[in-house]
Amino acid sequence: MDIRKKITFNYVALSTFSTSLLCIIVFFLFRENNRYHFLKRLDDRAKIVSSIHFQKDPEKIKYYQKLKKNGLEELIEEEEYVLKINSHNSFDYNTNLNLPNSFYTNILSTGKDSYERDNKYYLGQIFQENSQRYIVIVGARDRKGKDTTVYIVKIMLFGGIGFVILAFLLGRFLAKRVIDPVARITKEVKRISASNLHNRLPEVKNSDEISDLTNTFNNMLDRLETSFEIQANFINNASHELKTPITTIIAEAEIMLLKERQQHEYVESLQNIYSQASRLGNLTESLLKLTQTGYDGQKQVSDIARMDELLLDVKSDLDKIYPDNRVSIKLNFAPEDSNLLLLPCNKPLLELAINNIITNGVKYSDNNEVFVNLSANREMIKISINDIGIGIPPEDIPHLYEPFFRGKIAAKYIGYGLGLPLASKIIRMHDGELQVQSEQNKGTIVTIIFKKLNIKKSNV
Repeated sequence: MDIRKKITFNYVALSTFSTSLLCIIVFFLFRENNRYHFLKRLDDRAKIVSSIHFQKDPEKIKYYQKLKKNGLEELIEEEEYVLKINSHNSFDYNTNLNLPNSFYTNILSTGKDSYERDNKYYLGQIFQENSQRYIVIVGARDRKGKDTTVYIVKIMLFGGIGFVILAFLLGRFLAKRVIDPVARITKEVKRISASNLHNRLPEVKNSDEISDLTNTFNNMLDRLETSFEIQANFINNASHELKTPITTIIAEAEIMLLKERQQHEYVESLQNIYSQASRLGNLTESLLKLTQTGYDGQKQVSDIARMDELLLDVKSDLDKIYPDNRVSIKLNFAPEDSNLLLLPCNKPLLELAINNIITNGVKYSDNNEVFVNLSANREMIKISINDIGIGIPPEDIPHLYEPFFRGKIAAKYIGYGLGLPLASKIIRMHDGELQVQSEQNKGTIVTIIFKKLNIKKSNV
């Protein structure tokens, strides 16, 4: 069953249930109202019957009889009985009355009672005249009330059937109104594929769920289109970067194999091949590490490291690669409680990320001073890396995390444009945040923040 039919069916079912419940309530209230007013009429009759019975004056008797005949609406199958009460539980019984004993018992105990049988009502009351008590019983058939009840039942029955038909039509209309926007979205989505990700769903002006769905899907298409473009650029750039050293190695080998060479020429050629092979190896290793960070973060997290020790290990590695580096690790703001410095992580990958960022500071500041500050509290761990280098132009900052992207100023330095994108992915994998502030020709501040509330419990 499709959604249109489900909405229509549910609407009709709920409308039928609510209408039926309303009809039942109206029926019982209407019936009780008829019963109340008919018993009120019998009560008036009982008072007149008692007045006629007690009067000794023929003129007054004639007056009450005339009042009963002309002043009150005629009743069908009307019966009147006056029964003398002999004691608290004894009275003169009339054989024409076929009423249950409980009816008389209630009258004697409460002074008044009513009884219904086959749509005929009986009302009994006690009246007293000169210390003598009587039971006055008036009975009549409420044919008008019965006819009225049957009439209202017919109205509700046919009206209910008509309302169900109307509810079905309204349900179909409602389902069409609700589903049509979704159907339009589905139709538009089917037209969008990898070849036309630039297409977007038409914007909906209303601020309802359909508008939210449209905006959410368009935002998803924006992210997908950006991801596809980055992937395409990555493949193109990676192909170019890999092709260059391979082509150089092949060309160098072919040239050397054309004829015999002098020893120094072989040495020079091997040095060129070694240089290009090293470049190719470094590039391949960076690409593999960049791919590795795309795995599930929980599977990658296997260690618990102290961040001060990790920074010192990074500094030790840097000293081997750049013996004359001017990197300073500042632990002045580190807390005395070492537990505040603990972070669940993949230690080798996190060392690689921080190493890449600090190395960039060393490289792009021409080995000027680089300050690394560590601070921590119960909410976060913060690492700030500040260099006094060439800085980053404002137009390059949005592209920093794109693989192989290198700004115009940075192009004169050796690199592949993979260090910062790799660091960004590793830090994001650890639920961290990477912030870059830079001013051209003045330096760059890179801040790494690990908020402890964001760290997955499964990683601890």
